[in-house]
Amino acid sequence: MSPTFLAATTDKNLELVLRVLPAIVVVLAASAVCGRLAMLVKQPRVLGEMVAGVLLGPTLFGALFPDAQKAVFTAEVKPVLYVLSTIGLTLFMFLVGAGLDHAGGNGRKETRNAAVLAVSGIVPSLLLGVASGHLLHDRLSRPDVTPFEFALFIGGALSITAFPMLARILYERGLENSRIGRMTLLGASVDDAAAWCFLAVLSALHADAGALHALRTIGLTVVFTVVMLTVVSRLLRPMGAQVQRTGRFGFDQMYVVVGIALLAGLFTDYIGIYSVFGGFVAGLAMPRDPAFRQALHDRMMDLVCVLLLPIFFTFSGLNTELGGLAGWAMIGPFLLIFAAGFAGKYVGCALAMRGIGFGWRESWAVGGLMNARGLMILIFINIGLAQGMITKEVFSMLVLVAVLTTAGAVPLYRWALPEHLERRMAPAAQPAAADAPPAEAAPART
Repeated sequence: MSPTFLAATTDKNLELVLRVLPAIVVVLAASAVCGRLAMLVKQPRVLGEMVAGVLLGPTLFGALFPDAQKAVFTAEVKPVLYVLSTIGLTLFMFLVGAGLDHAGGNGRKETRNAAVLAVSGIVPSLLLGVASGHLLHDRLSRPDVTPFEFALFIGGALSITAFPMLARILYERGLENSRIGRMTLLGASVDDAAAWCFLAVLSALHADAGALHALRTIGLTVVFTVVMLTVVSRLLRPMGAQVQRTGRFGFDQMYVVVGIALLAGLFTDYIGIYSVFGGFVAGLAMPRDPAFRQALHDRMMDLVCVLLLPIFFTFSGLNTELGGLAGWAMIGPFLLIFAAGFAGKYVGCALAMRGIGFGWRESWAVGGLMNARGLMILIFINIGLAQGMITKEVFSMLVLVAVLTTAGAVPLYRWALPEHLERRMAPAAQPAAADAPPAEAAPART
């Protein structure tokens, strides 16, 4: 290898570093400012970070200062941001799964309630979305997309709950291990897993890949989940017991858990289900020992939330263009789609919760939380746009649905459960969390 080649390679690497680092600094600054502003108006910090990502894209930064936006987020920088954003979201959902006290509560009863919540979060939104899509097909759809495909895509997009967004909201309020917190997280995880399987089926139909391809994806997802929660979980138990006994969580343990999280994300990404679910399932497979969970959180959560997640929001925002929604002719279709998505989640989940024995306040609170869609729907519709299943106008409508329903999640939750009632639900007051250290219930509340 010649010295000239080595020098040229070094120069290119240095140039890439000098392009990536300023972009990351801009992302962190925008996320910090928008996150603080969101908290000032009683919204979760994560919503501000999501808005910051959209504003750094073509919607604001690119519209007002196109040359500066192109200089900061160059073609060479975007692939690096994509890799970092994927790693960040996968590791965050890994930490959510590892911190979720799915062994606590009422066991089978809580799991059954989560399944009911998941169904109520999918079916009403799916049916109302399909009906809306069928009515609007001639007006909004591409000519090469059948009414069946278009209607199913709208229904699938509206049935999504923003699992990462919901997790951040619960973590910021210290409710991830409360009774409704655990159940809502489990229900949302099922909703999103079903939505990605649904998208795999739609993509196969649209691309004429055949039903076998979609069935392969769903089958491999089930096998992966079973293996992780049985075989891998049992193999990791001695490590958890050792950390619990000695109080030491060293580099050897860190190599193992991070490697498992990334490999799980890689596998689910490979089979067609977004890597976030691989990370979450890997987290569920981690040992349940309180000392192990606390050490894992202390080592990883702050870095992931402060550095990597804002990069994920920004990368998604770079692909979001709200200019497609223009003119009064689009107001009616937008309101119809918004109403279908909002009512399906909010009312459907609240009625289901009430039906299984929860009070009205808890029921409406969960309905509000499950209505948060965040950037998961943006990922869903970006795939649909790239594959030619929707137009830019429909894409823009669904972006606004994502922002509005997510912004309404916490106000609706607070309306149903004021702070004095919420404090009674904190994990410290839950028997299921009595064996957990107090600090465990308070990640990322800043």
